[in-house]
Amino acid sequence: MSIMDSIIQIKNLSKTYADGFQALNSINLDINKGEIFALLGPNGAGKTTLINMICGIVNIQDGMVSVDGHDVVRDYRKTRSMIGLVPQELTSETFETVWGTVSFSRGLFGKKQDTLYVEKILKALSLWEKKDNTILTLSGGMKRRVLIAKALAHEPKIIFLDEPTAGVDVELRQDMWEVVRQLKEEGVTIILTTHYIEEAEQIADRVGVINHGELILVQEKNSLMLELGQKHLQINLVNPLKVIPASLMDFRVELSACNKILIYTYDKNDDFGVSSILELLSSLGIAYHDLDTKESSLEEIFVDLVNRKLT
Repeated sequence: MSIMDSIIQIKNLSKTYADGFQALNSINLDINKGEIFALLGPNGAGKTTLINMICGIVNIQDGMVSVDGHDVVRDYRKTRSMIGLVPQELTSETFETVWGTVSFSRGLFGKKQDTLYVEKILKALSLWEKKDNTILTLSGGMKRRVLIAKALAHEPKIIFLDEPTAGVDVELRQDMWEVVRQLKEEGVTIILTTHYIEEAEQIADRVGVINHGELILVQEKNSLMLELGQKHLQINLVNPLKVIPASLMDFRVELSACNKILIYTYDKNDDFGVSSILELLSSLGIAYHDLDTKESSLEEIFVDLVNRKLT
């Protein structure tokens, strides 16, 4: 990827807090213009610290971050105006109205008043009917919607969504991802952290996995799932087995607790083993009545990557 293709460049970024905790360890990452980038990692992995350093909320000690060619330290005003941030915390506890809060956020970045644009955002997030309500009276889910509206108010080129749907209703998640898809179509770059990995699986272009402050992997989602994903063949037996036959020991085969299901795990690009397993079962006189296959999800791949790094 060339510099022309990237909108965020991160070079050798590290962060150690006063108590000695190292939140980030030499992060190098380029994020493409107009992509949806999902940053995955366990709690405490460094996701929020990384986002806050890009946004200028946490000071940079070592390394460099640039946004659209502008250094986030030297050109803070310029880079911050290009970024919209939806934080994890619900910080909006005011007597201001929804309309007033979103309009004020737009004005903070020097944008001219645009009632049609604000109306468009509020309607997209199902906030239009609540536009005259004060923030204090809203439910948690509605407050989350307001945070998203505030982040979009100044028409940023880049949106950071830090656990945007954590603890909110299914309806908001659906609204949120519809807005994300619309933003992508308009050329906005979206960086997402989430615990709901199935959401990243649905909408992300690329995935980064971070753990203990280190970036373990960055890869296109589809190629990652193809390369690291596995298939699982479930063979439902007519009669239970007490033990796995010795001739099957060379395969990655497990026997279920009920002794009536054999589970064979194999790589996506290797279907040869399936026919071998079935031929062996036939030669051993082991009858089965049904076969099911399942592919690894992004969540299973993520857990496996983190576990590998830990060991």
